[in-house]
Amino acid sequence: MTENDQGNVPSRQRKRFPGISSRAYEHPADRSALVALRKLSGFDTVFKALSGLLPERSLRLLFLSDSVRVSDAQFNHLNEMLRDACYILDLEKVPPMYVTQDPKPNAMCIGLDEPIIVVTTGLVELLDEEEMRAVVGHEVGHALSGHSVYRTVLLFLTGLALKIAWIPLGNVAIMAIVTALREWFRKSELSADRAGLLVGQDVRASMRGLMKIAGGNHLHEMNVDAFLAQADEYEKAGDLRDSVLKILNVLPRTHPFTTVRAAELKKWSESRDFQRIMDGHYPKRSEDKDTSVTDSFRESAGHYADTVRTSKDPLMKLVGDIAGGAGDLAGDLGGRLRNRFGAGQGPKQPGDGGPTTGDDGSGPASGSGGGQSEG
Repeated sequence: MTENDQGNVPSRQRKRFPGISSRAYEHPADRSALVALRKLSGFDTVFKALSGLLPERSLRLLFLSDSVRVSDAQFNHLNEMLRDACYILDLEKVPPMYVTQDPKPNAMCIGLDEPIIVVTTGLVELLDEEEMRAVVGHEVGHALSGHSVYRTVLLFLTGLALKIAWIPLGNVAIMAIVTALREWFRKSELSADRAGLLVGQDVRASMRGLMKIAGGNHLHEMNVDAFLAQADEYEKAGDLRDSVLKILNVLPRTHPFTTVRAAELKKWSESRDFQRIMDGHYPKRSEDKDTSVTDSFRESAGHYADTVRTSKDPLMKLVGDIAGGAGDLAGDLGGRLRNRFGAGQGPKQPGDGGPTTGDDGSGPASGSGGGQSEG
């Protein structure tokens, strides 16, 4: 898609990101979870087998026959948003989009060979134009990152696990992969939220959209700052029991909680990384082949370490304290060993001689002499 393509130019002036790589907006946990997922025992075998079995053609025919395809003639305002989003993120092939009848507000990007975007009528009726633009950008971000492939596998495996749940231990292996996929997908939602912000370029609209998904179309009764305060209270409230309950509550979900998503997006919108992208400094797709997996793991490890260090959650604080205590203990032990054994030498015996230093380490200790000890 080029800037000269008529009909692809955004309806209002927004910054465009030619050649942008999904690495620019991907959450570090998204990248690390996906790499870990690919290393999960049996995942590659299952994925390759499913690639030929998944009813992708059936899904496309289903939406084509029982939903409304977005175009110039149908839901034209969504069609313009979709083309705008692809133009801004420089996604050359515009994926087909469908509107399906469902009162529950939802959107998804699925497909193995080619992604398709599906939004529900509940979502279309709930959000205003700028809020919806962020959602469309969110789904285009999924498409650019290649998330649709794993999302499709997750949907299929979840259904399969339910069908074979009656078999003793029959779904244990599948549920292990489903759990890993869900963990990754929750992280990928944070990445896609960032893509939505890059497309809409209106953080307040992104916040409003998340609030409406949580509380419905009662914007006059809601407040962004109060909504973000809920996220802060959720993170730091309670004790270790609440921390465990938070983990159990989120395990069956494919999406993070809306207050958490809002807080994460707000934090990123105020970061130097976001500002650099807006200034035109970002990784390019042409550089993706040179990306180091080790670097991705290192960046993710740094992110998790920072999360533990700054988290207000009681369990995360405990983990940080334990890790810090272990680090202090290791450092103290290492220092003692270095002091005792020196630089590769055995322990010194009385009368061995050698220079000794004063309390400040600057020179010979007073009265001790600088040469060999007398016999």
